[in-house]
Amino acid sequence: MTRWLTLISLLIVAGVIVGVILTRFQVFAAPEQPIAYSHQTHIETGVPCLFCHTSALHSDIAGIPSVQKCMGCHSIIATDDPDVQILAAYWERGEPIPWIRVSKQPDFVYFSHQAHLAASENCEDCHGEVARMSITQPAVKMDMGWCLECHLKQPEEKLARLADCLTCHK
Repeated sequence: MTRWLTLISLLIVAGVIVGVILTRFQVFAAPEQPIAYSHQTHIETGVPCLFCHTSALHSDIAGIPSVQKCMGCHSIIATDDPDVQILAAYWERGEPIPWIRVSKQPDFVYFSHQAHLAASENCEDCHGEVARMSITQPAVKMDMGWCLECHLKQPEEKLARLADCLTCHK
């Protein structure tokens, strides 16, 4: 009986280890979006992240800009571009663009863009070199280990906020 329990325990531990390894090194592909939006093109023309993602400054989420925000520029800029014409069609129909989220935390995780920006973090610190991506890809698997790698390098006053699990977990 003891051998069976030991064997089962070893199999469970091995399964957990393999699962952690597979999820930690999993490569994530970008979902297909309704419009082939390029952060690279916009950033190269001088549009900063926070121009479109204004919610990041005063909210937990960065937010996705409204069609109205996009049309504020694209009613006169690049109007012949096929993707801008798709954008304009959403505007004319009064429909939001059904973007598919690229970076997402599980529902049980609390994350605040506002707090990270207030701590002088840059968008690229978590999202990678979006300015060089014609198609936005998840930079890394944003899991607990990844967050801790960064937070454990921070000064003690920031680390103290991690002492309670409920700081990050709902």
